[in-house]
Amino acid sequence: MTASRGKSSSGLCGFLHESSLDIGSVTGVGARATHANMASELQVAAPDYFAFFSLPQKLNLDIALLEREFYKLSRKLHPDLYAREGKEKQAWSMEQTSLLNDAYRTLKDPIRRTEYLLHLQGVELEEQSKTATEKARASGNIKKQVVPPDLLEEVFELNMQLEELRMNEKTGENDSTLVKELEAQRVSLENKHEALLDELKTYWNDWDHSLTSGSEEDRNKVRDKMVDLLNRRNYIRNLVRDVNEVLESST
Repeated sequence: MTASRGKSSSGLCGFLHESSLDIGSVTGVGARATHANMASELQVAAPDYFAFFSLPQKLNLDIALLEREFYKLSRKLHPDLYAREGKEKQAWSMEQTSLLNDAYRTLKDPIRRTEYLLHLQGVELEEQSKTATEKARASGNIKKQVVPPDLLEEVFELNMQLEELRMNEKTGENDSTLVKELEAQRVSLENKHEALLDELKTYWNDWDHSLTSGSEEDRNKVRDKMVDLLNRRNYIRNLVRDVNEVLESST
């Protein structure tokens, strides 16, 4: 899905509002005709999730407003309203409802919203998911993974401790001191992970401001900061996951 800047006001949400469709008052043949016309005019989906709700591509969103718009659109796009229409219009309704749900879930979540906006900017984050790790192991490939420079020493020490605990598990040894150290490391990493979300929100303000008062260079600088932060956050999330897995297997 590609970005379309400057066209959010013509999104699906805007069209439905302009159509003045009142679901509670439309019945019978008139309702079917109205829905048919709507489906006919909206064969092309909104260019992006922001435009779907007639929103600018900003990161500070009014979540309460987003939720209200979501429920309005849900009622107006519900497949039951197209039950007497042809299969093509029914399929359109289901497709738009699915897109609406995806758009709402993405924009409501602060991390997914940021990642999606970066996607619209042509940026793909490093693949740090557990699925990517398992896929790399199965294929014998090395998963792309960059250790944040300021975490190099800590990660090296952590990996040594994790390997030691794995070896203890195989030999049947029990090192309670090592377990406590790893539990403390987990808490420290979780705190860093949470703090990065607060830092990310400061970049939201910079991004939103750059849309109206900044240059393309300003936007690119903010974009790069968000990319670096999210890659770092994802890396820390995976460290926490690795620690949890080893601790759980040792109990």
